[in-house]
Amino acid sequence: MARKSLVDVVADELLDRIVAGEFPPGSGVPGELELSARHEVSRMTVREAMKTLVARRILRVERGRGTFVNPLNQWSSLEAVLRFASEGQDDAAVAVQLIELRRMLETGAAEIAAGRITDGELAEMDEQLALMRAAHEANDVDRFVAADLAFHDLILHASGNVFVAVLFEPLTRILASRRAQTSKVVQIQINALAEHANIMDAMRSHDAERARLAMDRHMEQTLNDLKTHVLES
Repeated sequence: MARKSLVDVVADELLDRIVAGEFPPGSGVPGELELSARHEVSRMTVREAMKTLVARRILRVERGRGTFVNPLNQWSSLEAVLRFASEGQDDAAVAVQLIELRRMLETGAAEIAAGRITDGELAEMDEQLALMRAAHEANDVDRFVAADLAFHDLILHASGNVFVAVLFEPLTRILASRRAQTSKVVQIQINALAEHANIMDAMRSHDAERARLAMDRHMEQTLNDLKTHVLES
């Protein structure tokens, strides 16, 4: 692995501080002198680090006023947004937006996959659903989450669209940690099992519209469960 340059080190640490909530959206960040002293680097290095974050639209420069943090919805770096989603403080908003993104991607993937899925892939989905049921009975959240993710991953790959799987892959780590949180709630597991069974039946029928609607209902149920059992509590 290539060693990070000093510019990257300074930019990453400042991003870490932004993600941790030390500098929330709209707030100003330290100037060049303060950052150069903190990192024991030249002002030129700090200036280049700031330019990196400005280019990613994480920061903005206001002439005569200073450098400020942009709202998350203006950031253009997927890596930075994913870091915020996994480590940031605005948990509720990010959790809802992740489900909205999944709804956009996975309903379409299910619709396409229904017409292309093979008997072998259906058998693998059945196996993962069985593993989810067994994990639920054993109160094994980690195994439940692993089987849940594998079930959805099979549908993404069954769609045959390489872009869908590639776009979704960076979300896997975040989804795993968030599913571990929500799946601790027994009622959420029960609801998930019912929705996954409906999706399984729809995929087995090879009915594209039925598969799309089944996945959409699952995403709606997931959002409702998040709001009812996690965010409100």
